[in-house]
Amino acid sequence: MTAPVDATTTSAWTELSSIRDSFTPDLRDWFAIDPRRAERLSFELADLHVDLSKNLVTDAILAALVRLAEQTGVAERYAAMIAGEHINTTEDRAVLHTALRRPPGAEPALVVDGQDIDTDVQSVLTAMTEFATRVRNGEWTGVTGKKVTHIVNIGIGGSDLGPVMISAALEPYATAGIEARFVSNIDPTDLAQKTKGLDPETTLFIVASKTFTTLETLTNARLARDWLWSGLEASGAIDGAATGLSDEQKTDAVAHHFVAVSTALDKVAAFGIDPVNAFGFWDWVGGRYSVDSAIGLSLMIELGPDVFRELLAGFHAVDEHVRTTPLERNVPVLMGLLNVWYSNFLGAQSHAVLPYAQQLSRFAAYLQQLTMESNGKSVRWDGSPVTTDTGEVFWGEPGTNGQHAFYQLIHQGTRLIPADFIAFANPAYPLADDGRDVHGLFLSNFLAQTKALAFGKTAEEVESEGTTGALVAARTFAGNKPTTSIFAPALTPSVLGQLVALYEHITFTQGVIWGVNSFDQWGVELGKQLALQIAPAIEGDESAIAAQDASTRALLAYYAAHRTV
Repeated sequence: MTAPVDATTTSAWTELSSIRDSFTPDLRDWFAIDPRRAERLSFELADLHVDLSKNLVTDAILAALVRLAEQTGVAERYAAMIAGEHINTTEDRAVLHTALRRPPGAEPALVVDGQDIDTDVQSVLTAMTEFATRVRNGEWTGVTGKKVTHIVNIGIGGSDLGPVMISAALEPYATAGIEARFVSNIDPTDLAQKTKGLDPETTLFIVASKTFTTLETLTNARLARDWLWSGLEASGAIDGAATGLSDEQKTDAVAHHFVAVSTALDKVAAFGIDPVNAFGFWDWVGGRYSVDSAIGLSLMIELGPDVFRELLAGFHAVDEHVRTTPLERNVPVLMGLLNVWYSNFLGAQSHAVLPYAQQLSRFAAYLQQLTMESNGKSVRWDGSPVTTDTGEVFWGEPGTNGQHAFYQLIHQGTRLIPADFIAFANPAYPLADDGRDVHGLFLSNFLAQTKALAFGKTAEEVESEGTTGALVAARTFAGNKPTTSIFAPALTPSVLGQLVALYEHITFTQGVIWGVNSFDQWGVELGKQLALQIAPAIEGDESAIAAQDASTRALLAYYAAHRTV
């Protein structure tokens, strides 16, 4: 195992610390003395136009940040990842989500641990395409011969967040008359709400669990199976005997209405799903990096194989940019470095992602898992303690909704909150209001907010408008609030793939500099283990109750006293 470079021991870190000690940002002045600042600090990344000019950096800071990337081995670590080296050290695995979007026939062929990765990936994509086509054209039907109209994807974490986000983002491409819904929470309300109004005869469930043991997913899958059986019987779609559906009828119903995304074929079969209808992926695909694997089956059915392939092409375009572009112009690397500058040198603790597109309503939630599960670590990949703060709290809401909620804190609060603004020149649904282009009005807010955050409003400007006294201070805006603007022509499948891959590689860059393994998630395990131990206690097992701490026992007692149904 190669030990990570301790970033704090590099000359670049020392240089950045020295700059920070005397650093006074002044975006107004920087733009005034450098008319080409916006031009110099704007970059093209596939279809994305990325403007970094309103960030709190000078040329000297950017140069030192690039040297930090060089001295911590960002490019070398990326090369090791895409070559299939086992950079996931705690699980001794390769990290090859980038292989999921390599085009057919890519050269040179990718062989890792003796396995032909390209052939494996294309084989699963072909199987997904064939199945999705059968569902979309009505060849695959429910047990009573009716065409599928609804898909319900049952998964959690990476088996849910990516598909949910992309389904919402690309809704205009769902033209085949098939709607996807997503169940993740073990709270029974989730399944009840997502199956409300559905016809069991036309509903297809996708159970997404690599090991087919995930507690939440398998519980929801069993509940969905019960819903299917009882619904088919209650409607008379299947004539059950007085004692209910026969085992044969139940097995036939599951075979027509359930498929799996899993590699545990024995467990899939035990559930009642034909292993032929199980679509696999590999241990080198982390959950939060898996939406472009078979985990995306629901998307391929809802949106179509061509749209899914276009999505993959967008991912791949960014992968190639990262692989081939020098660090000083490498957009994901630069954005990752800016995040390090804000987190480790300027004291920022959170990062807002603000898409001016309602379709990206779930984008911030998706990024929360990607970024915080990846880099929320306190040990480095060799097991030694981290030497810096790591991770950021990612959050956000779409469009003008956020302006009427939390922008006050960003504009005039005391905390430094870097923000990424995302917008598209062309809307999915162009509309006019009394002759005015509503999308243009919407984007005027996108442009105005980054301008206001960068340049603020001085007391003199406030007074010139006639404001006096204590109100002057209340209406003054300090400015120098850092933002990145990301623009694209439209939210196409390719552009969405580019956006997701952009943040994947931002996260990767930060992880390398901090020396953490961005591809494991041991922090989520303890709570899951304890939940299994507490489950008997919540069901009344006295010995399990006695084994708990005083607070948990008191909470169990409260639950027992107030549970009425």
